[in-house]
Amino acid sequence: MYHSKISGLGFYVPSNVVTNDDLSKIMDTNDEWIQERTGIQERRHIEKGKDTTTSMGVKAAQIAIERSGIAKADIDFIVFATLSPDYYFPGPGVLVQRDLGLKTVGALDVRNQCSGFVYALSVADQYIKTGMYKNVLVIGSEVHSAGLDMTTRGRSVSVIFGDGAGAAVLSREEDLSKGILSTHLHSEGIHAEELVLKAPGMGGRWVTDILADTNADDESYFPYMNGQFVFKNAVVRFTEVINEALETNNLSVADIDMLIPHQANLRISQYIQKKFNLNDNQVHNNVQKYGNTTAASIPIALTEAWEQGKIKSGDTVVLAAFGSGFTWASAIIKW
Repeated sequence: MYHSKISGLGFYVPSNVVTNDDLSKIMDTNDEWIQERTGIQERRHIEKGKDTTTSMGVKAAQIAIERSGIAKADIDFIVFATLSPDYYFPGPGVLVQRDLGLKTVGALDVRNQCSGFVYALSVADQYIKTGMYKNVLVIGSEVHSAGLDMTTRGRSVSVIFGDGAGAAVLSREEDLSKGILSTHLHSEGIHAEELVLKAPGMGGRWVTDILADTNADDESYFPYMNGQFVFKNAVVRFTEVINEALETNNLSVADIDMLIPHQANLRISQYIQKKFNLNDNQVHNNVQKYGNTTAASIPIALTEAWEQGKIKSGDTVVLAAFGSGFTWASAIIKW
């Protein structure tokens, strides 16, 4: 049995910065309203024709691979987490394999939305632990801006989300005191419709029906979120899954050197920070400048925290996420 360690990290965000004031010009909102509810000040949106979910994932992956010190040829497997693939099918995993010029390794797509990266990390970790693979590329990448209702009607959701990508290379670690110690995955599908994008989909609708539908008032093509209900569930599940990770490894809150929560809403992160009595140096948040990038949020924040020297060798790092599904997950890492 082996452990897996993160040997390389990278992230990429589009250069196009969209501020709250920018949004106030196209919908009835303002900077104070957005910051009070979400903590977000700005986010990144792709420029049409310049970036895609796959291309951003590739750019983040190239950085992670270079930092890992391994050659591209040493990548054994790809796990790509996203809710916004370039195509309905195939998924972006195979496109990454093509665009990076990798050998014919397997590529798996993970659809767990905000929990997607931790789920993908868990899958990669299991493959490495069992000895099946030695180096696995894990990517979380999202393009939200192309599918948001950028009008007053959609403001409660559209002001939250941004575009970006993060990547990690997981490599075999024979020292069982280091690397990913455990991962914890959960779901509660009874609440699936509380945070959902229903169309386009095959749930009772034929493709011909979708093509024939020209109803501008059909909101099923835009994300729906029961915000207060999601918030109430998130703070409970975040707390549970962080405690589960600590208890599994006989650790306490005092052992946490860095918590990287999914960047959904600064108010959720602040609630969790207060709940666990963590100081500002023990939690990394960047939702203020990137918004919610769903599956990309944890790898972007993790990379940024590491780049800033907030994560050092020997540190205990906790990742935690909650999102659509509902799904929630955590991972605990000895760096």
